[in-house]
Amino acid sequence: MIIDLARRAHDHNWELDPITRSLLDTDFYKLLMLQFIWKHFPQTHATFKLINRTSAVRLGELIGMEQLREQLEHTRKLRFSRSELIWLAGNTFYGRRGIFEPAFLEWLEHDFRLSDYELSVQDGQVNLEFRGPWSATSMWEIFALSEIGELKTRASLKQLGELELDILYARAKARLWEKMERLRGVPDLNVSDFGTRRRHSFLWHEYVVNAMRDTLRTNFAGTSNAYLAYKHDLEAIGTNGHELPMAMAALAHDDAELKTAQYRLLELWQQSYQGELLILLPDTFGTTQFLHNAPEWVANWTGQRIDSKDAYVAGDEYIAWLERHSRDPRQKRLIASDALDVEQILGLHAYFAGTILNGASPDDFRSSRDFLDTSRWVPERRIRFSAGWGTLLTNDFRNCNPQGGESFNPVSLVCKLSEVEGKPAIKLSDNYSKALGDPQEAQRYRRVFGTVGVAESPVFI
Repeated sequence: MIIDLARRAHDHNWELDPITRSLLDTDFYKLLMLQFIWKHFPQTHATFKLINRTSAVRLGELIGMEQLREQLEHTRKLRFSRSELIWLAGNTFYGRRGIFEPAFLEWLEHDFRLSDYELSVQDGQVNLEFRGPWSATSMWEIFALSEIGELKTRASLKQLGELELDILYARAKARLWEKMERLRGVPDLNVSDFGTRRRHSFLWHEYVVNAMRDTLRTNFAGTSNAYLAYKHDLEAIGTNGHELPMAMAALAHDDAELKTAQYRLLELWQQSYQGELLILLPDTFGTTQFLHNAPEWVANWTGQRIDSKDAYVAGDEYIAWLERHSRDPRQKRLIASDALDVEQILGLHAYFAGTILNGASPDDFRSSRDFLDTSRWVPERRIRFSAGWGTLLTNDFRNCNPQGGESFNPVSLVCKLSEVEGKPAIKLSDNYSKALGDPQEAQRYRRVFGTVGVAESPVFI
């Protein structure tokens, strides 16, 4: 697919172009979680709140609030189309057809509505909250992030002339090609697009996904974006996210219930999906404590996603835990998804799935390109490694602006669950810098869960 992105940016009437074109234009796991919420928590109320961790970028001064309000209002009016619902009903996801229940799809068609929102600017930042039934607020997360991100992009594009736009996109395309060239043909490499929430724009995201499919071929596993999977006949990738254990923990009545909430959620999830979609996301309150206290049956789950811990450390920790529980790590899946780029993807793949080099340590793979030389690899898989490539796949315009500056650099923007039934929702994370929620309640959570294995690391995206 050939798109003249510079011409589209120069000529198109951006003000009339909706950023969110479909309710499917979200991460696939949001739909799976929405069905779970609809089924088990239909009366539960929840609040989601926008947080800009790159506070030096004053988004409230870069983005027009009326433009953002127009985009949010447009999204609120969207409904699932008949063809989209047929795709959800009849497509095969993870080898299984009928993963979405007929009653849920009927609810999507007739009753699903996004909640209202509160929008303002405070201290130069966008203050955006969504309050209402959990089933009406959850889906706002990705829509809000992608819309604010693209409005930031549009504001920067307006500062460039036609030739400068050509140069901007030529540089970004060249960078994308260089990245894909290094990944193309790597034995057993498995890469997915996880870049919806912080993408440069919808059009660039679509361009990148098609380029990855055409260039990487079998190395490209699919996309987390349900709309692009639907439109381009790709695999939809994703299972669940942090909001589920955060909500279960917030609903706990005491410390004892709080500590076991993360496992009660897993029981409910595997019952809901008949033993499918069993990928652990253990870092919500700390990976080390999660694995240490996990019931034996948790080791039967098919894999783990790493989101906030050094991926080499987290992978080794998971492998050792599986071996202690007499499970073969080579039959399990390890998914890295935190701030990945080419070097990290190749290094992690080599370390976990591509090769064994005597005496090599994680630091060797982090620092030396010699270990990324695929001609030296010996197939000796430790675990089935996959990479969920996000922001630096769909929004790497660093140093591409012909005018200079950092206006096209991505920001670390999140939209997270903040309250459930009026009680604060907390995410501790494996990285102190990624912790979210009321500070006093977070201290209580740290007392309950401990801090073993938690580190302090800078947050890039």
